[in-house]
Amino acid sequence: MDEALISEGLTDKRARIVCIANQKGGVGKTTTAINVATALVAVGQKVLLIDLDPQGNASTGLGIAHTKRGTSAYQVILGDASLADATVPSDIPGLSVVPATVDLSGAELDLVSMERRAHRLRDAMDEAARAYDHILIDCPPSLGLLTLNAMVAADALLVPLQCEFYALEGLSHLLRTIDRVKSSLNPRLEIQGIVLTMFDQRNNLSGQVAADVRGHLGDKVYNTVIPRNVRISEAPSFGKPALLYDHTCSGSQAYIDLAREILRRERSLAA
Repeated sequence: MDEALISEGLTDKRARIVCIANQKGGVGKTTTAINVATALVAVGQKVLLIDLDPQGNASTGLGIAHTKRGTSAYQVILGDASLADATVPSDIPGLSVVPATVDLSGAELDLVSMERRAHRLRDAMDEAARAYDHILIDCPPSLGLLTLNAMVAADALLVPLQCEFYALEGLSHLLRTIDRVKSSLNPRLEIQGIVLTMFDQRNNLSGQVAADVRGHLGDKVYNTVIPRNVRISEAPSFGKPALLYDHTCSGSQAYIDLAREILRRERSLAA
């Protein structure tokens, strides 16, 4: 892996908890989650990825078979299992996963009548926050109670944003939600960064959207842009992150660069 990236590795006694969220589907949340997690592990970080999406794509993309998902994020959210009970190792040393099952699709209804319904995940994470360097939470494509639990538990939010026409419209809704969560439920929540995904340099619209987002949000937008890349799309069917499926492709190199930026921003925040 990239030596410059390795030099950016952080050490901290408490995990940095980052939720990866956007209410719009198909923007690269899961791809970003598993590849950033893999890049962080490559620099010596101990990483936990929590799959909070009922589709379970992050679990599948890291090769976690359905037979290994007997205890999942669903039981953790309901308080029927600890985070440690639900954690399984991936094939990547240093990267563990709390897998998702389709049962999570019913969690929104289950949570409605529960006490501290927005804090269920945060309450379950106290010990885990001391056992890992980074905890990444892959959220579902909605702003319901599962994503709310992730935001309440997190230190920061990473937002993948597809370079397409309605990108800014959806982002404004998400930003309003973040402000509400910060003011009433989690004052430490911040936007760590927005990453532009599925960028097609042959398409004038991609460039225009990127320019508009940077114009509105400035340095909140990462310098790294994730390109459209066939190898990134192929990797999940092999149960591997793109960084392991083909570390030389442009998409993998972009995620290495993104992980470097993430670590640098975290270092500047800690300074």
